[in-house]
Amino acid sequence: MKPIVKVEQLSKQYRIGTRQSSHPTLRDMIARTVRAPIKGLREKRRRENIWALKDVSFEIMPGEVVGIIGRNGAGKSTLLKVLSRITEPTSGSIKLYGRIASLLEVGTGFHPELTGRENTYLNGAILGMKRTEIERKFDEIVAFAEIEEFLDTPVKRYSSGMYMRLAFAVAAHLEPEILLIDEVLAVGDAAFQNKCLGKMGEVAKHGRTVVFVSHQMGAVAQLCRKAMLLNHGVIAKEGDTQSVIDFYLNEVTGGSDNGFAGLDSDKEMYVTKAQALDAEGNVKTHFTHNEPIIIAITCKINRWFPNSSLGFFVKDHRGRKIFTVNNPEWSRLGQNNKEVRVTAKIPLALLVPGKYVFTFAINLPNVGLIDWVEDVLPITIVDSGSEFFRYEGGDYGCVFANCEWGS
Repeated sequence: MKPIVKVEQLSKQYRIGTRQSSHPTLRDMIARTVRAPIKGLREKRRRENIWALKDVSFEIMPGEVVGIIGRNGAGKSTLLKVLSRITEPTSGSIKLYGRIASLLEVGTGFHPELTGRENTYLNGAILGMKRTEIERKFDEIVAFAEIEEFLDTPVKRYSSGMYMRLAFAVAAHLEPEILLIDEVLAVGDAAFQNKCLGKMGEVAKHGRTVVFVSHQMGAVAQLCRKAMLLNHGVIAKEGDTQSVIDFYLNEVTGGSDNGFAGLDSDKEMYVTKAQALDAEGNVKTHFTHNEPIIIAITCKINRWFPNSSLGFFVKDHRGRKIFTVNNPEWSRLGQNNKEVRVTAKIPLALLVPGKYVFTFAINLPNVGLIDWVEDVLPITIVDSGSEFFRYEGGDYGCVFANCEWGS
């Protein structure tokens, strides 16, 4: 069988730290003034060339649903943009044997002044469809997007959720042979996310091809039989989805017996160290399901922001976010300190057996991220004799729940 997507030696280089010269507008001047207090939140930009993609080669067969995973900055979105012809590659070749539709960000391809109805027809025309084809699918698109009462409203007045529902509905229903999707599930409630997954599965069953980029490993595992892991612009592993996800969590997340150790930085505040400890303070990577897990986090403070917050979230081996927590005492800890160490104790018998990774963040609410350390500190929880031990190998769910029973 002939591949529907064939990529050979694909590379994309960017030059960072350069800006185009232009006369500032009033809006630019106001924006600079607003940004000034947090100017140091971003690392100093240096003029250098980086390879977002380097010698990437792969083939996708008709009807395959392929997941692309990797950490932020791995090259996932760049790859979809190059495949979509939004960005030109630096070198290499791409061969696509079919009509392609892309959903790379909220409202991609929509004209903000046009209504939802008008944008549906516009997108169909861009895909090369005849008006009769669009009309045949129109009612189905509107019903899926659940925006009937706003159909004749300019899309610039839509919420991000409405935007995404319509954008996904149009891309998925107008029958492209190849559908490229980047983090479509980041917007919308759980019901809509499940609806999207179901539709993408339906698209694949009709012989069409889906390339799906997501940080949600659960969605990738549920939808995709094959996956590719990108790391620093190269394919680190490809194959069946679960083996790629396991490799990602075990090999690429940078775990070690000593936990996470970051590099020095000129950021205002940043995480330098994170470890998982037992009750005696020993650094560990494996815990039984009913022993305490203490997460110790060390942060450097170059400049203190009193309204900042420190927190982390935990993901399981399927990429499902299990819980998120912020430190309520953080706002007073760093005022007069150059280094802050805090601990968080995860409740006993909360995490079910499996593998987990942590993402740490220092955030300035309503302004932006100060530091973000993603998918590090892998730990493994093993069942040491819970009431579910006889079901070992089954799906426990996300957490154990210690419910109080009564009669």
